[in-house]
Parts: sequence; C-alpha cells; structure tokens
Amino acid sequence: MLSVYSGLKKNNLAKNKKMNIIEKTDEEILAVANPFWNDLVKYSNNKNYGAFTRNFSEEMLRGANEIEMGKQFARSKLTKGLEKDPEYLGMIRRGEHVTVLYKQTNKNMTGNEYLGRLVLGYDEDNEIKIFGATIF
Repeated sequence: MLSVYSGLKKNNLAKNKKMNIIEKTDEEILAVANPFWNDLVKYSNNKNYGAFTRNFSEEMLRGANEIEMGKQFARSKLTKGLEKDPEYLGMIRRGEHVTVLYKQTNKNMTGNEYLGRLVLGYDEDNEIKIFGATIF
C-alpha cells in the first residue's frame, strides 16, 4: 500500500509541476499580456476596482487595498484617459516572472507618453496572473 501511495504522489507531483512563464515564446506571452494590459487600462479609466484586479495573483491582491486604490483612481489624472492599444517596447525574463514594457499614452495629460510595466507569472494553480503593474 505504501508503494501505491508513493507512486500516486510522484504522479501528482509531476502533474502539478509548477510552470515557468519564461519558457514561453514572446508571442505566447504577448497573447496573454496584451489583453491583460488592455483590461487594466479599460478598468482604470472606468474606476472599476473589482474588474481591475480580477487577473491579479493572490500576492498582488493582498497588496492591493481597495480603499487606497479607490483614492488613487479618484485623485490621479494618470489613471483616467489612458489610450487603448499601447506600443509594445520589450520584455525582460527573470526568475519565474516576465516583465512586459509598454509605451502608454494618456489623452488628458501633456507630455502624454508613459512607461507601462506588467509583471506576469504562474500562480500556485498554474494559471498566468499579474504579479505587478505600474505606469510612470
């Protein structure tokens, strides 16, 4: 019985092996990153916190305080007026995450070009999630 259990455990470990996003091609990563980024832009413009955070990793959700984000949405001109379909600039792979960089524009601000940074990786369920998102 122990050997059967051990065999099952080994099979489950192999099946549940954590995937690493840096092994994906640029095209495969962008097929996920671009819709994720466009959703962030859309829901930032709409000040929709629930939809904005729906692709966040658990770690990211723990750090994303709904009240503070609501204040940021209310105060920041940068979080409103973001244009759709930013220009892709490049990608950096490191460890278990990939950072996708975008040139993001904002129709409501002068000097309207900004750097967008989206950090992606696999969560504990082997789903691609957002581990970081910044615009500056």
